[in-house]
Amino acid sequence: MPLPVSSIRNLGPASDAGFARAGIHDAESLRAMGADVAYEALLRAGTQPHFIGYYALVMGLQGRPWNDCQGAEKAALRVRFDAIKARVAGEMTGPNATLEAILNEIGTGLRR
Repeated sequence: MPLPVSSIRNLGPASDAGFARAGIHDAESLRAMGADVAYEALLRAGTQPHFIGYYALVMGLQGRPWNDCQGAEKAALRVRFDAIKARVAGEMTGPNATLEAILNEIGTGLRR
């Protein structure tokens, strides 16, 4: 039987639900995708971007505690996180796309 997403260090029941909405139902699938592809799928499924959540995922896939991320490693992860957000935001369409882009620019977003 496949292990739940929450069996990965730093991830809990909310992660199970969020990744399930993104079509990722078990830890093995998430590991196979890697942190960046899985996080991008999570954002496309409607989860709000959150840097700590992203790097907690990266650290967890490495078997490390979330607060182990510091210094240059954290800065490099921030660049990757921002690139993921930009890719997903660039794909947005629909009536709220312009508003969402403006709100994201000032550091907020639509309430979900």
